[in-house]
Amino acid sequence: MPMTDKKGKVKKRELPSTVARSSKKAQRTFAKAHDAAADEYGEGERAYRVAYSALKHTHEKIGDRWKRKDKGAKGPSDAKAAGGRQARAATSGGVDANSSKAHLYDVAKRLEIAGRSSMSKGELVDAIQRANDSKTRAARSRKG
Repeated sequence: MPMTDKKGKVKKRELPSTVARSSKKAQRTFAKAHDAAADEYGEGERAYRVAYSALKHTHEKIGDRWKRKDKGAKGPSDAKAAGGRQARAATSGGVDANSSKAHLYDVAKRLEIAGRSSMSKGELVDAIQRANDSKTRAARSRKG
């Protein structure tokens, strides 16, 4: 089902919950990428994967929503979003794994992740993913 109407306006009710809680820019990016992929490949999982990949180029998942990346940080967030040979690599679940350790530390601080000061970059990515997942689950349970 298309995520935009004939005028190009996003149908918020069609969006995944984390995207629906995000900025209008994140919603437009996801919806337009999804609709283009659905036209190309048909409705289904592939259209969603394409839409999330497009979203990861400009946004990162922090908690239960997608936040816009800093201007200098735009681009794929992990090897999977980059495509090419690394396309078989695991996704980082919306965490900008290609960002600096300092940025990941700041995100971990916002999410109040304990032990963040002694974590490696990979451990920070994993901890942020777990925190994002738990916040998303909590948001869904409040909604429903």
